[in-house]
Amino acid sequence: MDMKKYDEILIGSGPAAYKMSNLLAKTKHKVLVIEGFEYGGTCPNYGCEPKIFLEGAVRPVLQSQQLLGHGISQPAKLEWKSLMKTKLNRFDPWPAETRDIIKRSHDIEDGYASFIDNKTVSVNGHQYQADHIIIATGQTPNILDIPGKEYLHTNYDLLSLKELPKRITVIGAGFVGLELATLVAAAGAEVTIIVHSDRVLREFTKAEDQALVEAMEERGIKFSFNTDTQKISQRERGLLITTDHGEIKTDYVLNATGRHPNIEKLALGNTSIKYDRHGIKVDGHLMTSVEGVYAIGDVVSRTQPKLTPVTEFEGQYLFNYLTGKTNQKITYPTIGQAAFTFPEVARAGVNPNEVESNPQYKVKTIPLKYSSLYAGQNDKISTLTLVFKGQQLVGASEMGDYAADDINNFLPIIGLNITGAEYRQKVMAIYPTLADKVGGLLP
Repeated sequence: MDMKKYDEILIGSGPAAYKMSNLLAKTKHKVLVIEGFEYGGTCPNYGCEPKIFLEGAVRPVLQSQQLLGHGISQPAKLEWKSLMKTKLNRFDPWPAETRDIIKRSHDIEDGYASFIDNKTVSVNGHQYQADHIIIATGQTPNILDIPGKEYLHTNYDLLSLKELPKRITVIGAGFVGLELATLVAAAGAEVTIIVHSDRVLREFTKAEDQALVEAMEERGIKFSFNTDTQKISQRERGLLITTDHGEIKTDYVLNATGRHPNIEKLALGNTSIKYDRHGIKVDGHLMTSVEGVYAIGDVVSRTQPKLTPVTEFEGQYLFNYLTGKTNQKITYPTIGQAAFTFPEVARAGVNPNEVESNPQYKVKTIPLKYSSLYAGQNDKISTLTLVFKGQQLVGASEMGDYAADDINNFLPIIGLNITGAEYRQKVMAIYPTLADKVGGLLP
């Protein structure tokens, strides 16, 4: 069998690989891109992009409900069929368009790659080798191994639903579960969230978690904490979920119990590549335990959050490293993360809960409800929390209607180690916004 060779083989086409693909397109490198799923990966097709697109309709609906009796007499109503038609018209063409963009510069193979040995991959009966093989297969949703698991749906399914079920049960209270629960509840579904533990998003503070749950409960979303799902059964009318705390009648079950590295089809057992349950292990240059084989994106076992900007950062870094623009180990910047629930929760830097008893740190909590902007939205719960080490801001978190945008105001201060004096001398933000208050919040 003839062996075709390349400079780079990219296994996957999600944000990390797509970033590298676009950068490599500007070189003379011979590149092969292999994709067995949707070109572009989860984020633009079934994840962050369609989710934030839908939030564009969800936010004003929920804010209008919040303003009922405070300047608005008739709240907005979300029309699911129309919303999903608009969403599908926008996003359905994206995989084919992404494939066409990649194909303009590189060879492509539609199929799942598997390793034959440390240096050779196979797809569709063809074998390939390259100077650099880059694994960028991302993650895939977990599926609970319980009786009736055939009735479980993932975010891939829900984000393509043309008809909204009356009753939806979400198993899992991470980012995906809470964000999609917010969406379907705003559209009128009766939502129950089954939580395995005693709290939701552990990336944020306990106070923020509790306030978020209370806000969602006030909108009619039900939570069942410390609950394990045991089985799902088909009934004459809908489904029946059996848990260790009783039964739940529902029409649709969203499985949002997390994600795992998408490595099953890679046949890593034929290689010396090391991995664990969090993903493929890499060194400071993103190289696996096999020389010349690298991994980037959510398939990597790392402590940094598995977010699209992080994966793209790795794609940029690895391109720079492989093309000789740097020989330094990868260093991650200050990373912001948010859950696009309502209210939102967002954070960056040091988590206040982790240092609350450490005398080297000072935690400052600022209610935002007294600001005219937040009061005008009848936003009574938005709260900003700042963490200082000495005179330096090292952490920020917020729960509120605009938490993601608000926390972005503090990321440069944390990441660039800007002092309060430097900020006030260099920045005069637009008044009256939260950004205008930043200078006064810094020592």
